[in-house]
Amino acid sequence: MVSRAYTVAFQGVEARLVEVQCAMTAGLPGFSIVGLADKAVSEARDRVRTALGAMAIALPSKRITVNLSPADLPKEGSHFDLPIALALLSALDILPDDITQNIVALGELSLDGTLMPVVGALPAAMAAATHDRSLLCPAGSGAEAAWVGKTQVIAAANLGDVVRHYTGQVPITPAEPGEVPLIAAGRDLREVKGQERAKRALEIAAAGRHHLMLVGTPGSGKSMLAARLPSILPPLTASEALETSMIHSLAGLLDEGGISRSRPFREPHHTASMAAIIGGGRHARPGEVSLAHNGVLFMDEFPEFTRTVLETLRQPIETGEVMIARANAHVKYPCRFMLVAAANPCKCGYLPDPARACARVPACGEDYMGRISGPLMDRFDLRVDVPPVSYTDLNLPPSSEGSAEVATRVAAARARQLTRYSGQDGMSANADVSGDMLEAIVSPDTEARNLLIRAAERFRLSARGYHRVMRVARTIADLEGAAEVRRPHMAEAISFRLPDPAAGR
Repeated sequence: MVSRAYTVAFQGVEARLVEVQCAMTAGLPGFSIVGLADKAVSEARDRVRTALGAMAIALPSKRITVNLSPADLPKEGSHFDLPIALALLSALDILPDDITQNIVALGELSLDGTLMPVVGALPAAMAAATHDRSLLCPAGSGAEAAWVGKTQVIAAANLGDVVRHYTGQVPITPAEPGEVPLIAAGRDLREVKGQERAKRALEIAAAGRHHLMLVGTPGSGKSMLAARLPSILPPLTASEALETSMIHSLAGLLDEGGISRSRPFREPHHTASMAAIIGGGRHARPGEVSLAHNGVLFMDEFPEFTRTVLETLRQPIETGEVMIARANAHVKYPCRFMLVAAANPCKCGYLPDPARACARVPACGEDYMGRISGPLMDRFDLRVDVPPVSYTDLNLPPSSEGSAEVATRVAAARARQLTRYSGQDGMSANADVSGDMLEAIVSPDTEARNLLIRAAERFRLSARGYHRVMRVARTIADLEGAAEVRRPHMAEAISFRLPDPAAGR
């Protein structure tokens, strides 16, 4: 007789159902696990045997075979311990077979039977709900998984509690969702002295999820501005929080057992590898672009990143997803993020200041910014020169307008966009729109369209640049609450697209 339990195997953010089959047959005693299992899964036999022994349950002197079906799907991770134990308990007639077949289980077993938290509880709960099953997981993962709300989540502390629950001795109360409170931003735009144009660009970028490039001399405030971007971003919607948290769950970043409504803000160092930025490694884990999904990816010292890393950003920026191709797997992750890049205008950093610039001016600026290819630079919707702050501005009192006031306008603009794109798959902000729909939602008046055409001819904008100007103009109109894109909106959008004097382009 074959007993069965169920668990999941992860392929990106998708959790695929895996049937754990256990058979005990006559023959030379042994315990084998088959079904394309990796080292962590193969070692489960020793953890499971010892954990059962701690409960005074001895395995019989028979040939025990555990098959993980489908057999051609790679199985990775220690979360297979618990479903294998359930299949064995069913084969030993300790747990009813009809109960184990209606559970999706995941969890790592310690040698004394304690269930250790594992990554991926949230996508596993989604898979359980899809297949109309309940989820069994470690106590440390219950609050995370219960947030799905579409299936019952039983979070047990140890294997003994699991047996007592499913045999009716000591029932476990279903887990309750745990939500991490919205983290108040500690950095306020009010602290930034001067840089009014850069702050305006930050507001527009946040309102439409546009990519932003900041170029300026060292100490001009580029990093300071970017660090205050989270303070003006609206909270994640329920669907966005679920999407983002599923990725963070796979990466093991939901360490507080709940779902965060704050938008991700990732800032990798410029020495990060391509696998760290795009994703990959031995288990094809999500990279920084996916961890920044629905949030911000801030890349300081942008030209210092390797050319390979920078060029691999081009496709994710356009499509909003990244495919990690490996010999044994092809994994897709969503990565709809807002890219904010900061750069010095040259290697020495003082290209615009003749008194402080090096002897290689202007060649040093051309060489340094030349590390950013034209196609990649063309993908930035807004390009801003961040000049040094004057000492007069530094002595001024804080601005009367801070992050709270800007965040209110940004939230109102985002709300208009959510209403506009409701029912449109993959669209939530102006940055997502293209094709005929872009023409329909922008619909500039005659003066605005003529201005855009003249600017496109004068500055030789690419087709991509032309459409990105239209998107930015639509966002500026949304910030004002205007139904139609007019000439002032278009003029401001074009001004952020002009060749940057500091960048030499």
